Amino acid sequence: MRPPYNSAVAANAIEVRGLRKSYGGVEAVRGIDLAIAEGEIFALLGPNGAGKTTIVEILEGHRQRSAGAVSVLGFDPGRLERAFKEQIGVVLQETGVEPYLTVEETVELYRGYYPQPLPAAAVLRLVGLLDQRRQRVSKLSGGQKRRLDVAIGLAGDPALLFLDEPTTGFDPAARHGAWEMIKALQALGKTIFLTTHYMEEAEYLADRVAIIRRGEVVAIGPPRELVGGTPATTIRFDAPAGAEALVAGIEGLAPAEDGRVTIETKAPTAVLYELTRRAQASGAELAGLTVARPTLEDTYLRLVEDSEAAE
Repeated sequence: MRPPYNSAVAANAIEVRGLRKSYGGVEAVRGIDLAIAEGEIFALLGPNGAGKTTIVEILEGHRQRSAGAVSVLGFDPGRLERAFKEQIGVVLQETGVEPYLTVEETVELYRGYYPQPLPAAAVLRLVGLLDQRRQRVSKLSGGQKRRLDVAIGLAGDPALLFLDEPTTGFDPAARHGAWEMIKALQALGKTIFLTTHYMEEAEYLADRVAIIRRGEVVAIGPPRELVGGTPATTIRFDAPAGAEALVAGIEGLAPAEDGRVTIETKAPTAVLYELTRRAQASGAELAGLTVARPTLEDTYLRLVEDSEAAE
């Protein structure tokens, strides 16, 4: 495998400062700053129309920016230099592949476009399609076709791989299999720029995520840190007889709805201990007890809603 790029030229795999993109009088991207390290899995999250596709296409060199500085692997992607294109791989949501070629023939076709491609067998092993190498594309399952899309993106041994919604339409088992494949690519030193609408996917895979809304970054950081910024863990249970005494004095108690007691707390262990102690002492049952820990999806929805409310 080739060295990813000249680190003396670029301190990070991707560096973006003050990125802007306008379409007529509409500014789709409004002053984005990003720095993505070599070997990082970075996820860009946002609702439809937030500017994700525009940002990715600028980074890939498929769209010109209106303003700002962009460096990808030490290159300005807007120049579309051949050396730049040889070092990136792009996996689109849909890839038009000749259905009557075999899996191996398809990979060989794309390998021919690069000066230092990976061996076809190595590519197919990475994506878990070695056993299907003689199979025609038309006979592959949906998950296998998506793996072939990734194989095409890897054919040239890129330093940087763009993955656009890589598991859309997958069943849970196939999705988790794809996640492990992506983690294996990172272990090889690949930098991965991921866009996804699955929050659990970003939370599992990404070292860091950026959440954008209306062309602006509203949060950026490791998923765990962003989740840590959510208000509280939520405890819920069916209100038993004498519920008032059971929850008296407990902070974070919300008004009861549909016969359910709701408590939001940053100290769930202590609150649960006190609740169960009181319930045991009074002979009450905490039926339907649930403890919901904050997730990246909770954070995402809160940040997007907050940014909408501020406009």
